[in-house]
Amino acid sequence: MRNILKATTLENRFPLLAVEEGCILSKDADITVAFRVELPELYTVTSAEYAAIHSAWVKAIKVLPTYSIVHKQDWFVKEGYRPDLQKEDMSFLSRSFERHFNERPFLNHACYLFLTKTTKNRSRQQSNFSTLCRGNIIPKEITNKDEVIKSMEVVCQFTRIVNDRNFIMAYSLHILSIIAT
Repeated sequence: MRNILKATTLENRFPLLAVEEGCILSKDADITVAFRVELPELYTVTSAEYAAIHSAWVKAIKVLPTYSIVHKQDWFVKEGYRPDLQKEDMSFLSRSFERHFNERPFLNHACYLFLTKTTKNRSRQQSNFSTLCRGNIIPKEITNKDEVIKSMEVVCQFTRIVNDRNFIMAYSLHILSIIAT
């Protein structure tokens, strides 16, 4: 009797190959670096400061090599405010202020930035293309250490440019904690 079930493991279907040295490596030779970004609060910057932030983003993106993908993701989670009333050095007004906002709903904001270096062949890829059609499982681009080092240097330059204006702060993330959540 022939097995007609198409059972497979999650590892075979999951697109990630490995997590090494703070980078996510995909099975299609994509190298992704993740950052947590702290942006200024809404309506707290002037138009000149906003223009400076925009020019920093544009300058940083222009540094990236061809076949790069920039993915900025904003997360808004509805939470209730939890004051810290256990502080001993709080004045009457500070304590009243904290109690006033106790358990009031607000949107907690988190911003993540993912920089992905992909390959020329991957950018022309169609949806029906599979790793089974290739001669090798791991693409040649991911095994070339010089290309990987060059990509990491560009990522460092990108973060220096973004952090240079002091309005935006990009912090490198521990990749395993993001994948686990």
